[in-house]
Amino acid sequence: MEDDILSHILKAAGDTTRRQILTLLVQEGPLRVTALAAHFDMSLNSVSKHIKVLEEAGLVTRRTLGREHFIAAELDPLKHTEQWFAQLKSIWELRLSALDQLLSSKENGHE
Repeated sequence: MEDDILSHILKAAGDTTRRQILTLLVQEGPLRVTALAAHFDMSLNSVSKHIKVLEEAGLVTRRTLGREHFIAAELDPLKHTEQWFAQLKSIWELRLSALDQLLSSKENGHE
């Protein structure tokens, strides 16, 4: 389950346009879909497809008022990527520490 969530988030954030959409939403707050689309040289339908991928990953939410659709960034799911990167970092720190100990041992003539 956790791997599926992480995969959806990474896939959604792996596209330049979707990262730009998230950046705009974080900087400017919730925006109408049409206002978001105005920032890109693509059709409204294409922007809507990008938004749909972000929604499926839980990175944006949609609020509908009449005919207007407002999109807002939802950054809470990024905790999954932060946890994953923290695990990777701790693994590398352990490996580097072991390598440092090995090299120190060899420098001191202990093989």
